[in-house]
Amino acid sequence: MLMPTLAGGGYETVRLRLARHFAARGHDVAVLAMSAEGALAPRFAEAAALEDLRAPRARAALGAVARRLRADPPDVLLAGMWPATVIAPLAARRAGVPVVVSEHNTLSRQYAGWGRAHRAALRASLALGHRLAQARVAVSAGVAADCARLARLPEGAYRVIRNPRPEAPPPDAAAVAAARAAWPPGDGPRLLAVGSLKRQKRHDLLLAALARSTAAGARLLVLGEGPLRDELAARTRDAGLAARVAWPGHVADPTPHYRAADLFVLASDYEGMPNVLVEALAQGAGVVSTDCPSGPAEILGGGRHGRLVPTGDAAALACAIDDALARPTPPEAARAAVAGLDLPTVGDAWLDVLAQARRAPSIAAR
Repeated sequence: MLMPTLAGGGYETVRLRLARHFAARGHDVAVLAMSAEGALAPRFAEAAALEDLRAPRARAALGAVARRLRADPPDVLLAGMWPATVIAPLAARRAGVPVVVSEHNTLSRQYAGWGRAHRAALRASLALGHRLAQARVAVSAGVAADCARLARLPEGAYRVIRNPRPEAPPPDAAAVAAARAAWPPGDGPRLLAVGSLKRQKRHDLLLAALARSTAAGARLLVLGEGPLRDELAARTRDAGLAARVAWPGHVADPTPHYRAADLFVLASDYEGMPNVLVEALAQGAGVVSTDCPSGPAEILGGGRHGRLVPTGDAAALACAIDDALARPTPPEAARAAVAGLDLPTVGDAWLDVLAQARRAPSIAAR
């Protein structure tokens, strides 16, 4: 596995679980980290042979990956997230190693504000990298469609494999009780959001919706860390919500908080396949989400398993929150929505793609 970083985000967490699954199925797994710094580094070191390439920049990483692959060629290389999905096929071609690439976000939205030159470079690099790869995976149908447009490939060139739901046992009563204490004091319903404090996640919209909500005394807990912490704290104070919102930072295992919440809310402008929705449903939490590209509508069955609202609409988000609190989703219905995303099923789907890639030519070679 080629990993850009070993940070504690959703992508890295899923890759860690896949590494463990591959090892449990009898495969030797090596993790090549462009930078081995990050909260999950110790856990990756326990799950696989961890190698620090010490090449966090793309230009240096290309040579470092190529040298590593030539020195000890693996049977197949798995790389995710642009630009690693371009670096890996280019480096692996020199070493004759088959590659599987995967994208985990709607790249056209993620880089929408970076200008025409960057967009042209993104298109050209995806067209090259994805064609050189022996197989391509997207975590949602929306991501597959976005990649296909950018790389000018048919959507059928991408296999959709959604991220697995957590396999951890349900938290005990003591852990859930401790999680409840993380919310601000009060008797109102507990709202939960989990995600990095960055523009994409639109915590500002969530604050605006909370201010509009008619749910008496509703309290919000946001688990996550990021560059907007100070700005969001100031917005919270300015909106008069300081007594109703808590920002405790990153939590290694938010499972008890999902169980303790009355409602989970996602306000993002765009996603790939938001793991937090799957995690919340797996713990029986009701869900409200923006219908952003892409992933939420696929996970929530077009609204059957949770409420979907337009992006950027605080009033609609507030109404959905109030409705979800008044008519909660039964926990068993929430868990059933993600029953098919167990790790053995998802992990074996990845192993199937990796096995096929060993036998397949790249699109560029056909």
